[in-house]
Amino acid sequence: MNNNWKVESIKKLFKIRPPKKEALDVLNKNELVSFVPMANLNEQNKELILNQKRQLSDVYSGYTYFAENDVLLAKITPCFENGKLGIARNLENGIGFGSSEFFVFRTKGRIISEYLFYFLSNEQFRTDGKRQMTGAVGHKRVPKEFIENYKLPFPTSLDEQKRIVKILDEAFAAIDKAKANAEKNLQNSRELFDSYLNKVFANPGEDWEEKKLKEIYDVRDGTHNSPKYHPEGYALITSKNLKRDGLIFDKVKYISQTDYININRRSAVHKGDVLFAMIGTIGNPIVIEVEPKFAIKNVALFKISPEQDSYFLKYYLESDVAMTKMISEAKGTTQKFVGLGYLRNFPIFVPHIDEQKIIVKNLKILSDKTKKLETTYQQKLADLDELKKSILQKAFEGQLTRNNG
Repeated sequence: MNNNWKVESIKKLFKIRPPKKEALDVLNKNELVSFVPMANLNEQNKELILNQKRQLSDVYSGYTYFAENDVLLAKITPCFENGKLGIARNLENGIGFGSSEFFVFRTKGRIISEYLFYFLSNEQFRTDGKRQMTGAVGHKRVPKEFIENYKLPFPTSLDEQKRIVKILDEAFAAIDKAKANAEKNLQNSRELFDSYLNKVFANPGEDWEEKKLKEIYDVRDGTHNSPKYHPEGYALITSKNLKRDGLIFDKVKYISQTDYININRRSAVHKGDVLFAMIGTIGNPIVIEVEPKFAIKNVALFKISPEQDSYFLKYYLESDVAMTKMISEAKGTTQKFVGLGYLRNFPIFVPHIDEQKIIVKNLKILSDKTKKLETTYQQKLADLDELKKSILQKAFEGQLTRNNG
């Protein structure tokens, strides 16, 4: 950092939460102002969503005041960590009110708003703020004192600040465009597999037999009871643990050996079985590839005979042919679910085992190829995010100055 830079606390450079009585100096209470709830504050995006207007009298009490060119920052979890912030622009009558969970920053003239916006976007700032949060779980907030005393490095020249902002604007626009292309390619790779999968099961061969699932597979389900949970023991897998890419053991609950044995008397899971989520997010069928040591709750269990292919059933249950029908017929209001009786009587067209294996082989080949593409695009997205972080870090270390840029 060169001699033309300074480091000062934010409170010396900005007025934090200007007094709302200013609004009454320029408007009467019946005039309209912009209203910005938390949902209308974007993540690491300068623009606010300005789709609401209210009379000043309706929002004057209980909401946070701001004006043109003020910078807004969410102070409550998880909005703060996610980078919800923006610059107030094009406000109705130049005035806005919004969530009481906003910090508002108004420049005192030595820092431009865009420069502060990018500084608040920096991951290091959000990481430091997260460490200082106080309050109950789910309602933690960044203390005002942390914000006021946080040190902001800046070039003393406003022209230099504008130049840095321009560099960041152009770099981030290019990165965002590259991310949009990568996300589109990622979506296309997934749709390629889904399209082929749906085509297979939407066009059954003439020799495929129409059956009910119970006529081909032994269809069971796990316990519906809630056994006592323990810090460790045997995992109890529920529908939440079934994801498209496999079993997820995050936040899994554990049961005793006695409960594990009791549950598995009826619904023991073995290698080659297929699990299926029955409640909440219905679907996500998974083939068990290694001998497991867990029990299941509110999960359907398909025992597969040697005359059938486990992956054929998995792919069928993933297809739109099965899922569209199942979701449309699912019961429940707050949480959709399908019952064991419904699953047992659910229709399926099944070819001979030899043809099942051919279909499964082709789907696996395509699945492997699309997963490789997905990995490539996901890595590209991660790399672009890291590039953003790196550029921001350099900007506030003075490495984008004319001498070093």
